[in-house]
Amino acid sequence: MPADASPWRFERADGTLIAGQVEMATSMWGRFMGLMGRHALPEGHALYIRPCNSIHMFFMRFPIDAVFLDAEGKILRLYPSLRPWRVTRIVRRAKACIELPAGTGAASGLRVGDTVRLVG
Repeated sequence: MPADASPWRFERADGTLIAGQVEMATSMWGRFMGLMGRHALPEGHALYIRPCNSIHMFFMRFPIDAVFLDAEGKILRLYPSLRPWRVTRIVRRAKACIELPAGTGAASGLRVGDTVRLVG
């Protein structure tokens, strides 16, 4: 994805930027494929998957942070540095998942209960 391809960004409720380039995965195929087959997720990038209440890491080549959100953008569950060939549990009430480069959640100070938003 070219650096300027996405008009979407992911922020904390206070406006602090978490990812400046957010790719959307909202079709059945896009949600299934996710980040499979890629070599990395660059710093400052994210994949927004909706609807989503669980993810798999099959055929992945790198770890990610997975952030599960409810309909209002409240963080319900964080999976830091989720490694390839793992599967998350189903996150009740989750409507979306943001996949970030490993370590981004901790570096951004994300915690369960925080509210985040997708801005376009």
